[in-house]
This record gives sequence, structure tokens and C-alpha cells, in this order.
Amino acid sequence: MADAKESIHIENVVASTGIGQELDLQTVAMDLEGADYDPEQFPGLVYRTQDPKSAALIFRSGKIVCTGANSTAAVREALHLVFDELRALDIPIEEDPEITVQNIVTSADLGASLNLNAIAIGLGLENIEYEPEQFPGLVYRLGEPDVVALLFGSGKLVITGGKEPSDAEAAVDVITERLSELGLLG
Repeated sequence: MADAKESIHIENVVASTGIGQELDLQTVAMDLEGADYDPEQFPGLVYRTQDPKSAALIFRSGKIVCTGANSTAAVREALHLVFDELRALDIPIEEDPEITVQNIVTSADLGASLNLNAIAIGLGLENIEYEPEQFPGLVYRLGEPDVVALLFGSGKLVITGGKEPSDAEAAVDVITERLSELGLLG
């Protein structure tokens, strides 16, 4: 069986930062080309970067959340582009604001079909949510690493809540080990 860790793919990285001052989003929206600001729909200004592809949500408080990047390097690069754009509008921003990765969403493939009913019983109910009438995946809350994995009958996984790419690898290790112990993999 192929190593499921080799199938891990980062789908989305969410990071946050702040520039330590309040912003007049109406003014920023008028001056920042390509910015979307509709306070009746969403309280923040949305600014999209193309390379790397991401969306920065800029709030009046000066907090910025960046989403849509496919690596931790790309989310940092996107935020630095946002900082440069804001500096170009004469908004003073320190040289290197702290950027915190909040969530990494990854996908993986175990390479085998899964019997989610058997898995739900085998893993026990304390860390599992499985209601196939509501959602086709089984929700597995791991303790270590502290992530949530969605398991699907196809053998595909979605892992969310990680702070480092290595969290997904550790989660795949834990899941394959537990399912193998239960005789439910392959």
C-alpha cells in the first residue's frame, strides 16, 4: 500500500497579523486598487492577491486575516504584499509584523475504501461524530496532534486545525495506525 503521507496536499493556510492601528476602511477601499468593501455584507475589506493567490480580510482594528494560500511561505508572502500596498498608501507599518498561522487545511488519500460505520464503532464515540444522514464524512477529533480529520468512504481525508504541515503527517500516521490495529484499513 502506498504511503498515505505522500498524498498530503495543503489546500488552504489561514494566518493572522495586525498592524497596530485602526484603519478608515472606506478611505483604504477607495485608494487600494482591487479592494472590495461592503460593510453591510461583511465588516472587513477584502483584498485579493494573485501571486500567490490569497484573500486578505482587513478589519478596522488593524487586524488582518489571510486565507486561500497553499503553503505557509505563500501566506507570508501574500501578507507582505498587503503590507507593501498599505505602506504605499502612507499607512505606517512596522518592518516585520508578527504573522501567526491559525489553521492549515490539508487533504490526503489512504488509498483504500473505508467502512465508516465500522470505524465509528471501532474508534469509540468519544472522539467521533458520524451522522451519515447529515454529512457523508466521519469527524474524528484527534488529541495528538490537535486536529480534526474528516474521513470519507472513498479513503480520502481532510485534516483541519493544524498549525504546521507536520501536523497533517502526524495525523495520517495516527489514523492509519489506529485503523490498521482495528483491521479496518486495506
